Amino acid sequence: MSSLKEIETAISQLSVDELTAFRVWFAQFDAEAWDRQFEEDVAAGRLDGLAERTLQHLREGRCTDL
Repeated sequence: MSSLKEIETAISQLSVDELTAFRVWFAQFDAEAWDRQFEEDVAAGRLDGLAERTLQHLREGRCTDL
């Protein structure tokens, strides 16, 4: 299974129970991948500007409780 089309075909042939299990597995897989990317971005300083801008808005009173 090397192409996206092959993967799509295989998924479309799953039973209801297999599809449910796949969804659970994929949600966890996707969340872990997102977490790894986020941690890499933090470590590389890619979010520093956003964090500083957010803190500046907080200091200026531009953030309010909702």
